[in-house]
Amino acid sequence: MPIKIPEDLPARSVLEGESIFVMTTRRAETQDIRPVRLVILNLMPTKIATETQLMRCLSNSPIQAEIDLLQTSSHTAGNTSPEHLASFYKTFDEIRDDRYDGMIITGAPVEHLDFEDVDYWPELTRILDWTLTNVYSTFHICWGAQAGLYYHYGVRKYPLASKCFGVYWHDVLAPASPLFRGFDDAFPAPHSRHTEVRPDDIMACPDLELLATSPEAGVHVCARRGLRQVFVSGHGEYDADTLAQEYARDRDRGLDIEVPVGYFPGDDPARVPRMTWRAHASLLYSNWLNNVVYQDTPYHLEDLEPLPSRRGRSD
Repeated sequence: MPIKIPEDLPARSVLEGESIFVMTTRRAETQDIRPVRLVILNLMPTKIATETQLMRCLSNSPIQAEIDLLQTSSHTAGNTSPEHLASFYKTFDEIRDDRYDGMIITGAPVEHLDFEDVDYWPELTRILDWTLTNVYSTFHICWGAQAGLYYHYGVRKYPLASKCFGVYWHDVLAPASPLFRGFDDAFPAPHSRHTEVRPDDIMACPDLELLATSPEAGVHVCARRGLRQVFVSGHGEYDADTLAQEYARDRDRGLDIEVPVGYFPGDDPARVPRMTWRAHASLLYSNWLNNVVYQDTPYHLEDLEPLPSRRGRSD
């Protein structure tokens, strides 16, 4: 996909080095088409790495996509330079009057906190409300998925006895869903989390569908019927070495961290991990973009139908 990005965004050189087609803003302006408008709310501390990972996943499409990067104004990012944020990121106040075909809300390393204790929770809830009227389909990742399920549907998160950490196999429960077009019956995806949402809570909500689960990792993909809200508990966007970096970080801090499941060859952290999930991750994102966002969003975004709020409903 020709992703439309600023010429000096760090992700550009990385993606071009991988032969991924990116298009500068200047070139995109010469094409007489309406690009798909996407916004990424990046809650991760490693913002540049996350930008690159997500844009890589969105690259498998002939559609031109115009991407805005969004940060919270109520929380100061400590691991990304102020210059990068000022150059490439917008705040909610700058986009609140805009409309988008699709939105991605990332995870965040705050799952040990109750949702209401997260310092930017009030701002995030305003953004979640805004998605109902200003975004056609919103794709939530990991903690972002837990936050969306809790805020919109009252679905709780539960602490795990031990961290769900590694690459797990998942069963496709809804092979006819547009999200899983071209998928195998089972597929791998990375997880890295200390909490979970439970299948029974998803199935108890009539607005939600359970789409992919793992015997070990639990719920992986669920969605609002019609796919205007998608919730993914894993991290298909991760690079080959992301789990290795997390493992080394926690080990060096003296934390009680197990070797990631199904990740290192022979479960040996001294060996180089193999990328086994990129094809299905790319397919999930491209299916969302091609079969949901592009196919169903009105050509004129001002004609976007609001999505009724189901906040707190679990019956």
